[in-house]
Amino acid sequence: MPAGLPAPGTLVAPEQALRLLANTLRALDSPDTSFMLGQQLLPGHDGALSHALLQAPSLRHALETICAWHARLTPLLRPRLQVWGEGEGEVGGAALVWTDSYGAHSLRPALVEMHMTAVVALCRWLGGTRLPWRFCFNRAAPRHLEQHEVHLGGELRFGCHVDAMLIDASWLDAPWPRGSVLAAAVALRTVAAEGAPAPGLLAALYDYLLERVRAGPTLEQTAGDFGVSPATFKRHLQRHGTHFQAELDQVRTHVALWLFHARRAGNEQVAQYLGFHDSANFRRSFKRWTGQTPALLRAALGTPGAVVQ
Repeated sequence: MPAGLPAPGTLVAPEQALRLLANTLRALDSPDTSFMLGQQLLPGHDGALSHALLQAPSLRHALETICAWHARLTPLLRPRLQVWGEGEGEVGGAALVWTDSYGAHSLRPALVEMHMTAVVALCRWLGGTRLPWRFCFNRAAPRHLEQHEVHLGGELRFGCHVDAMLIDASWLDAPWPRGSVLAAAVALRTVAAEGAPAPGLLAALYDYLLERVRAGPTLEQTAGDFGVSPATFKRHLQRHGTHFQAELDQVRTHVALWLFHARRAGNEQVAQYLGFHDSANFRRSFKRWTGQTPALLRAALGTPGAVVQ
């Protein structure tokens, strides 16, 4: 083995992976780099887990596999699948929401482009057709959209306060020609026996806060549940470039957006769900989180192709 190269099977630290990505983007200096990297990301080279993805019998199965095993397939970003409206006499929907796992900072836009492209490419390959995804980005619109349109399509929305891929629920269970329920199940049993690494701190914290968002979690309570003192927990978050209130506000924002979009909830309903005493207090908080009033953002969410700024 050449000197200086790690032994096969050596794990790369998140900081090393982020540094490698930054160096790659800087060296290639091309607007399509993140998209081209995304084309190669899935199904990956992870033995039985990659085989399970290749054998996915449907979009739902593939997305559930990616979400369940994100720490191995997409360790730098955490995907979460949200589905609504099924069996309710209406056109249901699904959203694959991406959040930071380790503190990507300025690299986050490139990571989001990579991971969204990876899912689009995988589903097009396995499903045999390009799916009608719609995309929301938690960033301002770039000056040039050509690469987004080439790799993702034209249904792009920026300034959404969430990074998400949306699709009608009718696509979730359409059978894929390459898939095999039996082969995927066998591969996933092997994967389950292998286990998975722990998720990143920010991914674990998001899950924790999402589960308890209606109860108003505090820093002290959260730190205790994570087994550290509040001061230590604050230091860990600072090393990831964030703080507790920012993470809690992000979760509250995402829950509010989901209720607005998927449940067509009004301010009173969302305020009650999130534990606010009245809708006026919620409106003030929502504007602090997003820079917009709930009414403006609800209107933008209901307008196809809108660019929210």
